[in-house]
Amino acid sequence: GLIFYDTKVTVMNRVLNATVQRTADHAAPEITLDPLEIVGGTGSTDPSQTPFATSQSCFPPAQLLIHEAGGSSFSLCGSFRHFLWQVCKELQSSSLSLLLLCPSSAVNKNKGKYILTPSPITYAEEQLFHFFGQLLGIAIRADVPLPLDLLPSFWKTLVGEPLDPDVDLQEADILTYNYVKKFENISDETELEALCAEIASQHLATESPDCPNKPCCKFTYLSLTGEEVELCPRGRHIPVGWENKDMYAAAIRSLRMRELQTPECMTAVRAGLGSIIPLQLLTTLTPLEMELRTCGLPYINLEFLKAHTMYQVGLMETDQHIEFFWSALEMFTQEELCKFIKFACNQERIPFTCPCKDGGPDTAHVPPYPMKIAPPDGAAGT
Repeated sequence: GLIFYDTKVTVMNRVLNATVQRTADHAAPEITLDPLEIVGGTGSTDPSQTPFATSQSCFPPAQLLIHEAGGSSFSLCGSFRHFLWQVCKELQSSSLSLLLLCPSSAVNKNKGKYILTPSPITYAEEQLFHFFGQLLGIAIRADVPLPLDLLPSFWKTLVGEPLDPDVDLQEADILTYNYVKKFENISDETELEALCAEIASQHLATESPDCPNKPCCKFTYLSLTGEEVELCPRGRHIPVGWENKDMYAAAIRSLRMRELQTPECMTAVRAGLGSIIPLQLLTTLTPLEMELRTCGLPYINLEFLKAHTMYQVGLMETDQHIEFFWSALEMFTQEELCKFIKFACNQERIPFTCPCKDGGPDTAHVPPYPMKIAPPDGAAGT
């Protein structure tokens, strides 16, 4: 936190360029996609046949170690950027099970934010998580922001920062957070009985074996994937009482924190990322900086875009139709601006920094900057 972000980016780019393995005289990796299948929705419904799953074997790591966002970078290719956009859509859809909507989104908190699916993984799923990590590395090298909406807990775990048992639990699963807090703040047994009765009305409790009409909770809880799990050995047979209520609350919190960290999945993701960029670079980045470098900003800064726009063949920023153009964009919603960016350069997000410094012409821009506005190709008319 004591180092300026620009300084970190300079060091990172220097390291990326020092670890290049594929130069201009080496053939780039290729993948063939059928755009008509994608547009028409006629592609395979088999998760193993999606573009994300089928392309993982097409990218040998050595062929992906390129210069950082240089003029020869494959980030200049619109179809490549469209491919990255497509696989991000798949990752955040029901066709793949690598990512899971965070439970808080059900109550409009962090809506649309995802976490890694916390469950035991097969070898095939491990390979998919490995490729997911490679995609993050590709985005960093090519400086093509991925339209991924992941909770801060993902980025914290990725860079090795410990999770906050209060803040991160509340961000990911506010219902469980409130549930745990209720048990932690109970002041007497009457309140505990009332809470168990409330839980019983939600079908999360059973009757006490000692008092058949008295509702009681057991040492079990639903995992993020919806399965009932025991919070301790023989937890289904251990009732929650006044003497162990704090242990029960702590066990639920511990379950959720393990699920958010997902060590098996995250190990595979980090291994994939480490095949594209040196993992030592992550030690300098905060979770937010890692997210910004990988996914950019989820909104479009028009002033920044305007500063990185080039007018060609006699056009000037003061021309009336150019002013109309920017006035029209200023009236767009963020969703409409993302669609405009997708139309212009085949990606929904654009880098929020550029080495040219405020749009100056002295140094190279990061693709897809600069945006170019040219006169129409046809004859002049009204």
